[in-house]
Amino acid sequence: MLAGAPVLAQRAPAQPRGGAAAREAQGPRVSIPQGTPAAPQGVAPDAAGVIKSLRVEGSQRIEPETVLSYTKLRVGIPYTAETLDQALKDLQASELFADFSISGVETGNIVLRIRENPIINRVILEGNKAIKSDKIQKEIKLAPRQIFTRTAVRADVSRIIELYRRQGRFAAVVEPKMVSLDQNRVDIVFEITEGAKSKVRQINILGNEQFSDDELRGQMATKQSRWFRLLSSNTSYDQDRLNYDQQKLRQFYLTQGYADFRVTSAVAELTPDKRDFIITYVVEEGKRYKFGDVTVDSEIRDFDNKALAAGLPMKKGDWYNAKMVEDSVDKLSQTAGLFGYAFTDVEPEFQRDPETLTMGINFHIGQAQRTYVERIDINGNTQTQDKVIRREMRLAEGDAFNDFQIKRSQDRINSLGFFQDKFEIKRSPGSAPDRILLEAPVEEKPTGQLQLSAGYSSLERFIIQANISQQNFRGKGQELRLGVNYSAYSKSVEAGFTEPYLFDKNIAVGVDVFRRDYNAFNYNLNGDRNTTYNQVSTGFQVRSGVPLTEYWSLSGRYGLSYDEVGLDASLLNNGQCDPAQVGRYLCEALGNRWTSSIGTSLLYNSLNSGLRPTAGHSLSFSVDFAGLGGDVKYIRGQFKGAKYWGLGKGFVFSTLGEGGYIHALQKSPGPGVDPVRIIDRFYLGEPNFRGFDIRGVGPRIVRTSLTGDPVAGTQLLTTDRNSIFDDALGGRAYYLARAELEIPLGSGARELGLRPSIYAQVGSLFGITRPLPTQQFEQYIDPKTGKPGVNADGSPTLLGQIVNYTNSYTDANGAAATRITSCPVGYADPTVAGSTCVGTTVNTANRSTPFVEDFLGNSAKPRLTVGFGVNWTSPFGPLRIDIAKALIKQKGDDNKLITFNVGTQF
Repeated sequence: MLAGAPVLAQRAPAQPRGGAAAREAQGPRVSIPQGTPAAPQGVAPDAAGVIKSLRVEGSQRIEPETVLSYTKLRVGIPYTAETLDQALKDLQASELFADFSISGVETGNIVLRIRENPIINRVILEGNKAIKSDKIQKEIKLAPRQIFTRTAVRADVSRIIELYRRQGRFAAVVEPKMVSLDQNRVDIVFEITEGAKSKVRQINILGNEQFSDDELRGQMATKQSRWFRLLSSNTSYDQDRLNYDQQKLRQFYLTQGYADFRVTSAVAELTPDKRDFIITYVVEEGKRYKFGDVTVDSEIRDFDNKALAAGLPMKKGDWYNAKMVEDSVDKLSQTAGLFGYAFTDVEPEFQRDPETLTMGINFHIGQAQRTYVERIDINGNTQTQDKVIRREMRLAEGDAFNDFQIKRSQDRINSLGFFQDKFEIKRSPGSAPDRILLEAPVEEKPTGQLQLSAGYSSLERFIIQANISQQNFRGKGQELRLGVNYSAYSKSVEAGFTEPYLFDKNIAVGVDVFRRDYNAFNYNLNGDRNTTYNQVSTGFQVRSGVPLTEYWSLSGRYGLSYDEVGLDASLLNNGQCDPAQVGRYLCEALGNRWTSSIGTSLLYNSLNSGLRPTAGHSLSFSVDFAGLGGDVKYIRGQFKGAKYWGLGKGFVFSTLGEGGYIHALQKSPGPGVDPVRIIDRFYLGEPNFRGFDIRGVGPRIVRTSLTGDPVAGTQLLTTDRNSIFDDALGGRAYYLARAELEIPLGSGARELGLRPSIYAQVGSLFGITRPLPTQQFEQYIDPKTGKPGVNADGSPTLLGQIVNYTNSYTDANGAAATRITSCPVGYADPTVAGSTCVGTTVNTANRSTPFVEDFLGNSAKPRLTVGFGVNWTSPFGPLRIDIAKALIKQKGDDNKLITFNVGTQF
């Protein structure tokens, strides 16, 4: 270009360089201007010319031809100041260039000098905590390897701010910055200041006369921000929720008879500090209406219009209620569905009379054809076989459509537990007006479950249980399970398999095998545990069941087990059980026995889900008879029942009850011995009776040792819990009932899978024969008063049984010494067989430690607990935590405050 030649140029805002701390040693961070670049500036030639040549300088990634294509400049055409000025505007509009200018205006040799916009290397988010980066990245358009433009940056800033506004953070500020790198690259950094959530400070309602502000606010999803709503998510402002609340107000007034109600305006004003909103509703309530004549007009000849109208919930003279109208439409549609009319059109026709303030309604049922199932399509199942789903359908292809059977099919498929919740059978028209297509779009979920539970028992210390099961084994609906229980004094392994449809017939069969090893124990004076008796049970059970009706079913079973009950060798005295060490009742339980039993159960189940029922009830009656061979004979009966109510808004109330009794069919072996073995009785406690320990309720023997010298008057009952022998004996009869209310939480808690509940339980275990005392100790007689001694704690002063004697003598060295002998007087050489007591020395008697043995808990009086529990579908599996307090208990019961268990699915 000649010196002094005029230049027509427009420069985009320059990118400042230097002067700021380098970001990651790559370049300075520069704020990105948010305004529009200034209009092009230029110097016009004195007269119009012709473009002799045209070239582009500075292009790197963009081809020169592409740069020229954005302008109307071409070789050989005339140009003026306006022409060149428009070319600069066109280059600016492309948003591809950071700098651009035109030279060679005077000579006609036009040169377009450009500097391309940089390439984006990274898009970085800083300061975001309330919204995760991946959610923001989904909203913004900028991405690595794209060309940087200020317009795109401004658009993404708006998107991020809008995302925060949706979460109620109207004070959020997003400042975009740019870090220059080599090779014409940049990092785009969005510095986010989230600010606090904008709360709803006040909700004002104007125009309401019939209902108070508080009553109307209670109908809204949005709540005023108050300290007691600290954990609520409904106190933040949400435009969608504002619209929803208007509908809620309208629904409320329509259910109260105000058919003319409307919301004339709803305004949300942001406070100057952008922290809170004040919402103001202006309403017109209108007049209150009553129902007029309620009729049904059906074009389906099978229906009796008067009978249908009589079955509707509203009556003439009742206050108008729009919810009743909606329910009536659903009821009439369902009634038509029961008769096979799938696509019935029910239209309520309103006759409003402003003078009498009545609302007459005629429900018009349009003409419809009886519908038949043309085809049932199942999709979404990748593991589960089609037949597993189809056999739960209560309708088959070719059957007449029935709305009740559709609902029942949904409940049965949901109860399988193989698919995600809220499964629904979809309906669509078939190839003819009287045909319908049913679609079962299932979404499979993990059906394997690994459950781990840990607990602490005062009897067994730490307890670990592990259960693994697969409810949909091989995709055939079969169940396979394995369970292991381990503690210091009990171990068990159980396995089972169930085939719900044998040979594709509606006959269920199953088998269980098990081995259970239980060790009882007591304590010595040092507080150390001694294993007393051990019980090993090995056996199997075969099961089968058939349905009687849609809800009733009958099952049968046969079981065979071999029980070995023995003592630790250290507790045997010449090969015999020593009652003083383990208790008379345990000695009576020793021996090996076969148990051969047969049983049957009658079951009723109308629950809408087998996993998380919210409606319906279940009942079961079971009877087992032992004595079909074997050594044990008894008859045992049990009853269990449950009822669930969905109370609306996520509340679910349930009641559960059970009870049982076992009667021996053989005589008692002796006085004080119950004819039902200790291992065949019922036991009650954790996990069924929350608030009590494992086997913590019911009859038990509590043996407390006496320490100290009875003669010196220092004898007392031990208070060390670990030194008290507590042995649950079980019972022949029990009952247990629970009432529970599941409480819904906010959307945030539901997303976390939290389902809390409160409950109360009552129950008892009782009905065994009182055991005879294990041992009778001699009571100490005070020589001064001649009366039996009583200890300071009120317990009787007892002398232990004489077990041996201490003999004093002089050894070979002439020193005094002592030795243990069985001779009251003198000494018998234990190394010489048949040696007799020789000597006249009166020996000192050594007595066993005396103890007090109490028989407790054998009472039908109720035990009562109340508690709070939380089910949590945690990332590592389902977790249940319970905190339960025993309000009423009987002496000897072992209560427990906190329990938990956890599992995972695969």
